[in-house]
Amino acid sequence: MAAAGFVAAGALFASTVLPGIASADPTADEVRERIEKLEEEHAEQAAAYNEAKQDHDAAQEKLDDIEADRKDAADKLDGMQSGVRELATAAYSGDDYTSVPYLTTSSGPEDALRQASDLGYLSQSQQDRLDNYVQEKRKLDELEASAEETEKEAEERLDDAEKAKEKAEEKLDEQQSLLDDLTAEERAEATEGVDGGAQESSSSGGSGGGATPPQVNGNAQAAVNFIYAQIGDSYRMGANGPDVWDCSSLVQASWREAGVSIPRTTYQQVNVGTKVSWDQLQPGDLIFFYDGPSHVGMYVGGNKMVHASTSSKPVLEVQLNSYYQSKFHSAVRVG
Repeated sequence: MAAAGFVAAGALFASTVLPGIASADPTADEVRERIEKLEEEHAEQAAAYNEAKQDHDAAQEKLDDIEADRKDAADKLDGMQSGVRELATAAYSGDDYTSVPYLTTSSGPEDALRQASDLGYLSQSQQDRLDNYVQEKRKLDELEASAEETEKEAEERLDDAEKAKEKAEEKLDEQQSLLDDLTAEERAEATEGVDGGAQESSSSGGSGGGATPPQVNGNAQAAVNFIYAQIGDSYRMGANGPDVWDCSSLVQASWREAGVSIPRTTYQQVNVGTKVSWDQLQPGDLIFFYDGPSHVGMYVGGNKMVHASTSSKPVLEVQLNSYYQSKFHSAVRVG
């Protein structure tokens, strides 16, 4: 086995994995283990990014709705203010009222109007007008408070998403640093587990990389056909197609092509459909990995899956080797 390249990666590996141990050259197995750990950590951060981004988008949509309602309430309140001001002025000046004590103790038109209402000196129509005004004012106050809270929530979720994205990119940078000084043969060996022995296609833009989708039953065929057509497409965290994906957006789009709606994130996708075990897998099933779970691919038969990798490789068809079996979380059937 060639080992020279692993020596070149030794200094970085020693500082990140074996702190305090000088010139401890990693073995091929140690490099592979570190690559696999980084892959899992990247997947965790990518899933956290998607969840936080989705929460931000939902909060922003809610904020937009609140702002529209707030504007309607403010406009309605503006239209009522002139009439209420007339009532307040009348109460303060004593017009149409006979109680001298409350008039003389009023500190202004609004206070006089409140006292007039409390003492029952307003006519029914005047009272109704005042009640409507107070109701709209309360509604506007509540909407403004809700808008402020929702805006803060949206900002916090966006901040969470940016932090997760930054951490995920750090995992990729560290992984790349470990691989840069290895030969092609050594890189293949170091990434054998997470690649599943797959050969990266040089094609892109949904060409399918020359792979032929298997024939399957039911509407899973449309989902399988779609995901095969994306082999060779690029990976980017948070991407939603049509030529760039992340793991959960790819399987979501594939099943949408088959007329089935599933959620956007792995955290939610794992809760749809019917749970199936590893030995019950059928083409079209969603297969999840790591804690969370934080990664998903589509089983396509023959002990293979197609997925958008979490390490910035293109969409690949991979063999479900012992590495994937050891990281298996669960699987669901959605068709």
